[in-house]
Amino acid sequence: MTKFATVSLLCVLGLSLVSGCGPTESDAEVNTEGYTGLKPFSPVTKLENSAFYKKDGSFDQDAAKKAYYDMMKAYHYPIPAYLKTEEFWTADFKQGDFAKLGMAGIFWKNVIGKYGEDGAKAYKGEFKDTSYGYLGHEIFLLPGQMLPEHNHFGNGSGKGFGPKMETWHIRHGSVEFFGEYKGTEGETPIGEMPENEQPWGYGKEWFKSTYVKQCVAGEIYSLNDPESYHFMRAGPNGAIVAEYATYHNDVKFSHPTMEFGNSEAARITKVKN
Repeated sequence: MTKFATVSLLCVLGLSLVSGCGPTESDAEVNTEGYTGLKPFSPVTKLENSAFYKKDGSFDQDAAKKAYYDMMKAYHYPIPAYLKTEEFWTADFKQGDFAKLGMAGIFWKNVIGKYGEDGAKAYKGEFKDTSYGYLGHEIFLLPGQMLPEHNHFGNGSGKGFGPKMETWHIRHGSVEFFGEYKGTEGETPIGEMPENEQPWGYGKEWFKSTYVKQCVAGEIYSLNDPESYHFMRAGPNGAIVAEYATYHNDVKFSHPTMEFGNSEAARITKVKN
């Protein structure tokens, strides 16, 4: 995993409840009449957790990436060359339970700078020498897979980065957004969900989220409080979610031993629910 990917994940893992062009792997034309993005064109297989780990217990990124590529193909999602580089990353958060707790992502843009410098050198207007920051990111979740609960605090102390502002746009599949506070989008209490559908961790002392909102392909979602705890879980056909956000590089997990990264041989420390 590249340094860019590691820092970038810290930017994205802040789901406050609410691209590059290139050739695809296939030029085959498909009939998309009536397609809503909710269901794939072909089945997305839900793999057993063991499929993502090598015999020594270490996380198998190649196997994980193949599962995501297969899901992309099922949705006829374009797979440009950039998605076949190390900038497309996966994480099991060192818990050894990737089928339940994990994700993949790609940052099309993750930029900070000043107007009149870097990528805006031609700019000579009144905002010259003032700062900007933005990112474009996509989150990939296999069927039933979820992110760890987390939040993003503002950096403060003159560093110039307030709480991460973000909105999620579900492009394919469906997701459930879980958050600490009730918003204005019809969120309902997690406690009203059937017990067997409640998310991993619910009811534990460290767990912060209390509300849930389901969204399907084509819908967008944002949080009212950008520093509140939140996470998302994919539906039965997985999910591909675009994130539009301000630049940010801070993430904190609610579970005290959760880490960003991947399990290594003989080092799996699976979190107890």
